[in-house]
Amino acid sequence: MGNCASAMDGLIPWGWGGAKAANPAGMSASKRTTSSSTTATTGKLSTVSTSTFMASTVSGGSTDDGYVEDGHILESPNLRIFTFAELRSACKNFKPETVLGEGGFGKVYKGWIDVNPAKGSTAMVVAVKKLNPESVQGMEQWQSEVNFLGRISHPNLVRLLGYCMEDNELLLVYEFMAKGSLENHLFRRGAIYEPLPWSLRLKILIGAARGLAFLHSSEKQIIYRDFKASNILLDSHFNPKLSDFGLAKHGPDDGESHVTTRVMGTYGYAAPEYVSTGHLYVKSDVYGFGVVLLEILCGLRALDPSRPSEKLNLVNWAKPLLSDRRRLTQLMDSRLEGQYHARGAFRAAQLTLKCLAGEPKSRPSMKEVVEALEQIEAMKSKSKSREARRDSPSMARGRGNSPRSDGSRTNSRGR
Repeated sequence: MGNCASAMDGLIPWGWGGAKAANPAGMSASKRTTSSSTTATTGKLSTVSTSTFMASTVSGGSTDDGYVEDGHILESPNLRIFTFAELRSACKNFKPETVLGEGGFGKVYKGWIDVNPAKGSTAMVVAVKKLNPESVQGMEQWQSEVNFLGRISHPNLVRLLGYCMEDNELLLVYEFMAKGSLENHLFRRGAIYEPLPWSLRLKILIGAARGLAFLHSSEKQIIYRDFKASNILLDSHFNPKLSDFGLAKHGPDDGESHVTTRVMGTYGYAAPEYVSTGHLYVKSDVYGFGVVLLEILCGLRALDPSRPSEKLNLVNWAKPLLSDRRRLTQLMDSRLEGQYHARGAFRAAQLTLKCLAGEPKSRPSMKEVVEALEQIEAMKSKSKSREARRDSPSMARGRGNSPRSDGSRTNSRGR
């Protein structure tokens, strides 16, 4: 994957943003409109035909799939239009202390919006992404966010609440995710970032997988294209939601296996077939999921120049360990010691290998990934239930009256 370094140079992972996208072509400031009200938008901003987004979003998805039933796609964006003055006030004039993060698009600020000022409602906390005028992403990514995230609703996708498109100012307003990014919780150290327990890591993986599965199950499949730990945000209850749809693309048309596009994304997460050929498959997302699953298992970044050269690329180093049950403990995050079911960890390692398969057709679908993770989670729950029953007072009393109790063994030795 070394040949993608130039194509992805400068892409930075962070909590509230995403990777750099192509420099927009033919999108000049003269095409922007000024808004001065706070009404909902129509679909006029869309560069994608509304026929590609149908209310009946599922093709080939079972009605038993919770990740499908819980989500829907609108025919056009249903967003609130904010004035720049409103958002500047909401973010306290964009003071440095309100900054949540920064990426190629620009800075993201914490703000407070009055949902219904006339009724004296309490201000709602939001995250406001503000375009840097010198950003190379510009209108193209901004519009992609509106086109995709403005139409999609699912419990595991961050909610886009509205936007501002006024003069040279482009801003997006999202729901606020109180716990920040998965990346921070996995890799940052300090009092506010305690190690994530195994059960919580499984919960986050399952939720993120459901979000991807929903995108892939829509009538016009959506390829997320930038799945990584920094784009998985966590609410106050650690429920995961995918953010940043600036690189999202529609999947291939009927009869086609892939779409061909400029290579964009983040080095270390992009699927090898996409990096080498520009051919983007729906299952290219599955590879990215496999990388994040590996990061969660071992608590290490996909790429880390500070590691020894043989360990710089996590996928290359870890693959032999994933397939060996006895060596797997060398790979697992030491902070998880004693928390996970050994058989469940090995099942997770096997799933990781399947997601990281070199050929897209050899990788599982995200629906299959969700099912596999749920089985691993259930395995842990069953183990806990057995331990609880074993340690309960009634079981302790039962063991005391058992023929295999200490007293009976003493009598046996006496005989």
